[in-house]
Amino acid sequence: MPEIVYPPVIKTALALFKALNMKFRLEGTEHIPPTGGAVLVSNHVSYLDFIFAGLAAHPAGRLVRFMAKKEVFDHKVSGPLMRNMRHIPVDRLAGASSYKAALTALKNGEIIGVFAEATISRSFEVKDIKSGAVRMAVAAGVPIIPITIWGPQRMWTKGHKKRLFQRGVPVTILVGEPLHPKRGDDYEKATEELHARLSELAEKAQREYPELPKPGETWWQPAYLGGSAPTPAEAAELDRKESEERQARRAAREAAAESDAAAKDGTSGA
Repeated sequence: MPEIVYPPVIKTALALFKALNMKFRLEGTEHIPPTGGAVLVSNHVSYLDFIFAGLAAHPAGRLVRFMAKKEVFDHKVSGPLMRNMRHIPVDRLAGASSYKAALTALKNGEIIGVFAEATISRSFEVKDIKSGAVRMAVAAGVPIIPITIWGPQRMWTKGHKKRLFQRGVPVTILVGEPLHPKRGDDYEKATEELHARLSELAEKAQREYPELPKPGETWWQPAYLGGSAPTPAEAAELDRKESEERQARRAAREAAAESDAAAKDGTSGA
């Protein structure tokens, strides 16, 4: 199937980055396989990470099909783009179909992009990850490529205003050596190794970042480097409260829908 949408999107993004005078540090791209399937696993610090994670495969001439939450595909603007770029929607209430689609793509030689933390890390340190990426790589017989991104959180991240058109923001993208989990391995231990690799790359990117926060801007720096971002424990508590609020809103919507349905049934019965 010809790639009609994805390449123009990449060209547009690169042109925008140039116009914004963004400064890139891109290392380790030789670890991206020139052919064949792979699971690209990235840390998650901003709403823009899929754009920059995709750039990691650009020097190898590869396109990455990202697994992203279904809501992105439901949006009237992003939805058509995501579908035409052949990304994979993830419905957290019915994940089997997205897993199957990703597995098929991997076996067909695609690179699948995964944010194993599931949600943005408010602390900017790598959160706990589940074994799904490892299991998927093993099932497809492909390597896992760990990558980390640092810098885009300054433009748009959870709990802070969008600053999409800041000029001169440095962005670091580090690609690590592949992992090759196989059948019979302890998947939890393999996942711990993946987490360790991601954390090591993230710390390297953060410690070697070419800029320090200005006064009043320390929110984008992790606490362990003296920034005012939440600690991992504080971030976990914020995530817990957000999850509870989201569940409460969902329950309220469902109750309202049931009430409306009951009222309509009552009217029709009258």
